[in-house]
Amino acid sequence: MAALSRLTPHPPNFTPIGAMALFGGACFADRRIAFIVPLAAMLLSDLAIGLLSGDLSLGLHRLIPVVYGSFGLIVCLGFWQRKNRTVLSIAGAALAGSVLFFVLTNLGVWALGSWYPKTWEGLIACYVAAIPFFHNTLLGDAVYDTVLFGGFALAQYGFPVLRERAVLTST
Repeated sequence: MAALSRLTPHPPNFTPIGAMALFGGACFADRRIAFIVPLAAMLLSDLAIGLLSGDLSLGLHRLIPVVYGSFGLIVCLGFWQRKNRTVLSIAGAALAGSVLFFVLTNLGVWALGSWYPKTWEGLIACYVAAIPFFHNTLLGDAVYDTVLFGGFALAQYGFPVLRERAVLTST
């Protein structure tokens, strides 16, 4: 579903991948799956974008390590949410994930691309040019995190078997 969402018309950077990475890190029992799900969705959609456009470089580009690495770090932010998921902590992690993605991917655009000079002025120009896209990243992460975490909380309420079991420790 997440891979398909990148193929349908949407505002730039308004996708569920960041939210899926945070949710996976926070909620998936197997940490490996928490990484695999969002990165597989990215890879499948990147391949589809390249194949459907007739230009594979549109999907498989030089920023893939930076973009995928950013989502991997967002999964790690989710790991910190495992023990104490509250609305405030999830909102803070979502904001941190959006900022992390913005900072790292735009640093990658500047460092690996040819659009900006490799100077402080070029780096600043790169970040300034990216500000309009940051709004969509924030909004997309907020919407999709609300759907994923809120939907899961409702499912846990309706189906107690989904609630986490307390770990018993001997004293």
